Amino acid sequence: MEDGGMGQRELQREVIDTHLCTGCGACVGLCPYQTSYHDRIILLHPCDIKVGRCYMFCPRTPTNLETMRKSLCEEKDLTPEIGAVKGFYLTRATDEQIRKDAQHGGSVTTLMTLALREGIIDTAIIAEGKENFLHRGVAVNDPAEVKKRGKSKFIVSPTVAEFNRAAKGEAKKIGVVATPCQVLALAKMRLKPVPVDEGNIDKLKLVIGLFCGWALSWRGFMELLRKKTGLDAVVGMDIPPRRHTLEVYTKDGTIEFSMEEVNSCIREACHYCFDTTAEFADISVGSARLPGRWEETRIWNQVIVRTQRGDDLVQLARAGGLLEFREAPGEALDELKKSAMEKKRTALKSIAARSGSSPDLLYLDRFDPVVRMLQG
Repeated sequence: MEDGGMGQRELQREVIDTHLCTGCGACVGLCPYQTSYHDRIILLHPCDIKVGRCYMFCPRTPTNLETMRKSLCEEKDLTPEIGAVKGFYLTRATDEQIRKDAQHGGSVTTLMTLALREGIIDTAIIAEGKENFLHRGVAVNDPAEVKKRGKSKFIVSPTVAEFNRAAKGEAKKIGVVATPCQVLALAKMRLKPVPVDEGNIDKLKLVIGLFCGWALSWRGFMELLRKKTGLDAVVGMDIPPRRHTLEVYTKDGTIEFSMEEVNSCIREACHYCFDTTAEFADISVGSARLPGRWEETRIWNQVIVRTQRGDDLVQLARAGGLLEFREAPGEALDELKKSAMEKKRTALKSIAARSGSSPDLLYLDRFDPVVRMLQG
């Protein structure tokens, strides 16, 4: 780094200009110099701070994942494929309306509303769609407001920016629903790499991570959608397993896009992501992949419990009859690990090709034990 600095200038050069930015919003709301606009992070004014939080918290600047694993998780729970596993379940909301309104089994909605009702958190940060499919993070205090925002549209939301904003306010205990890159940014904040007087990150009391293989570029996907439907007609989306299509649900029916069409709209930064299961969350949730018909399996979630606070919340939901539990097939966890490891392997290849050198892994440490294992 020039002059030993790690601030906005380096963030621009190493992440934004090279299209590695995930759009997570970790650098927004810390100061007036960055903002999120139309799916992109925009630098509004140059900043000459030598060591900036914007750089230190970014999930695509150098990260010591091993330090993070040992600091945030119990070592006995760690796996190289998917991080800490304190418990693995198949669950769904017992409330049929929640299941109907949610993306899959409604487990995330159930857990976040429970955390609010029980006072575990007083503010929930979740994503919501805006006009023309633009997404943003929103802070809610009413469990009913969480239930209204259970659908996913596969567009990135600068959710961490909303956490930064809410943490400066009256919120005392904040929970966040986040994708893997957003979870990584929050984990970097938790390590407090930059000495500051603000204790905002200490307000973070719960992180529920979402499984994520990629996110779509807003501009590219809008162009694709407009070929077949109006944006206001879309009410939801999903990717059925083994069909190689993206289903877009509209007020008039279902429209299908081939994955070849969709792949051209994936954000470039997603090709360099090392994590599909939000490894540094308290609880990670994804859609179930089970034998049988998609119509049956789509209403179940795979849930990885990673921390004690996550386990406490899941068991509270079990005791209260809010989540229904189903025994996972013996191969389910192994298949998830295999899929996650393949994502890591692909990401490493993409990173090495991008940097032009196997030792230069951009934001990853080549001496990380998981990286070394993958590289043989």
